[in-house]
Amino acid sequence: MSGKRILSGMQPSGQLHLGNYHGALKNWVTMQSSLDCFFFIADLHSLTTLYQDPQLIKKYSFEVAVDWLSSGLDPEKCTLFVQSAIPEHAELHLILSMMVPVPWLERNPTYKEKQDEVKNIDMSSYGFLGYPVLQTADIVLYKANAVPVGIDQVPHLELSREIIRRFNKLYKKKVFIEPEAEISDVPKLNGIDGRKMSKSYNNAIFLSDSEKNITKKVMSMLTDPSRGRRTDPGDPDVCNLFPMHKIYSPVEMQKEIISACKKAEIGCGDCKQKLADNLLKSMLPKMEKRRNVAAKPKEVYEILRAGTEKARGVAQATLSEAKTAMKII
Repeated sequence: MSGKRILSGMQPSGQLHLGNYHGALKNWVTMQSSLDCFFFIADLHSLTTLYQDPQLIKKYSFEVAVDWLSSGLDPEKCTLFVQSAIPEHAELHLILSMMVPVPWLERNPTYKEKQDEVKNIDMSSYGFLGYPVLQTADIVLYKANAVPVGIDQVPHLELSREIIRRFNKLYKKKVFIEPEAEISDVPKLNGIDGRKMSKSYNNAIFLSDSEKNITKKVMSMLTDPSRGRRTDPGDPDVCNLFPMHKIYSPVEMQKEIISACKKAEIGCGDCKQKLADNLLKSMLPKMEKRRNVAAKPKEVYEILRAGTEKARGVAQATLSEAKTAMKII
């Protein structure tokens, strides 16, 4: 993949948590050293859930940028930008939406899943149905060769590839590149209640949490349900805690915990304390850097401004090429 262009984004619909870090951000930090990376704050996408409270998007966008920078994204190595500040995203979305059959969008598995999952927001909007079209515009504007995704997101990227093929065939010119899926090896990381870590479930450990809050959340984590008493043997393979030990605890400690848990020689409280200590040891440098970055908002906004200016130049050229192929300019 050396020399190839990568495009990915995150919605500023809330604060970033450990699931976001291990699911995407950590991988981005690695890729920026060898690939041409464009990472964007997907604030237009956030309107699908925050359309009633859009004033929150600006606040969360700043928080996302702070988390990115404190986690290791370097504006000297990658391009960081804001989606809504580049109107070409919205214009190309409109153009593509005119040629995408509605059944293509209705078969998107996320469309029904999220409507069933999110009960406090009306997700039956035109914008939510058509968000894969905006997603496609995001990708093709930068002629991305690959998009980092988890295995569950591959169908979304295939829909983008279908839209691209339709456009290129209609206008008899290969304007857009069909991106490949850069499959991320995402470790399974549930929240404190055993469900998928999510801000909407109120079960997340945030990158912006204090040391006290992190410890409190770890100590409240769901563990092996079969361990009703301290003397009951446990099974780390079914414990919600152990996947995090695999990430944050030394291998030798993991082996000791497995053995001691199965023999009921260690209680869940002791196990949680070990995890809290190891998690904080890993997070403290990023937490300190986060405080320093957040204290300099002008520098954060300048990084986003410069990245957005660079990204817009690329987006303008691509949109002009697309409109020329359509013979509308």
